[in-house]
Amino acid sequence: MAKDKKEAVEEEEQPAEPKKKSKLKLIIIASVVLIVVIAGTITGFYFFTKPEVKKPVAEKPIVLTIWPMEAFVINIAETNGERYLKLVIQLEVSDPDVVKELDQLKPRLRDSILDLLTSKTYKDLMDLAGKQRLREEIAGRINNILQRGKVTKVYFTDFVIQ
Repeated sequence: MAKDKKEAVEEEEQPAEPKKKSKLKLIIIASVVLIVVIAGTITGFYFFTKPEVKKPVAEKPIVLTIWPMEAFVINIAETNGERYLKLVIQLEVSDPDVVKELDQLKPRLRDSILDLLTSKTYKDLMDLAGKQRLREEIAGRINNILQRGKVTKVYFTDFVIQ
């Protein structure tokens, strides 16, 4: 009887071992399948989704408006009429609407600039710092006359002293 019980216990234990091996195989297979699915999902998202391109916020483009003036020809101060200056100016304005105002005020602007230019001496006009000061003074005079907008920069497109 003891042998029968021993054999019966051994028979019961033998089928249990294949169940443990089959459970272990099942866990390994499930783990591999899970890893493959996760890797496939990540790869799919990586290759098939396009990165969102952020469009830059459309800013209002800066519009530079240049207003040309006619040439100025003046006698330079303290030269007894021996030297003269020929100057062509173009004005950069802050707003395109200012051009209409500049057209209306053109005689007044030219008069103010002529007064300024005739007060300048040869030494005032010859060096770079003097020309820069002249640009600033012209912009200041014009900005004092304008009601809306302003002159942001003064360009000398022709500057001849003879």
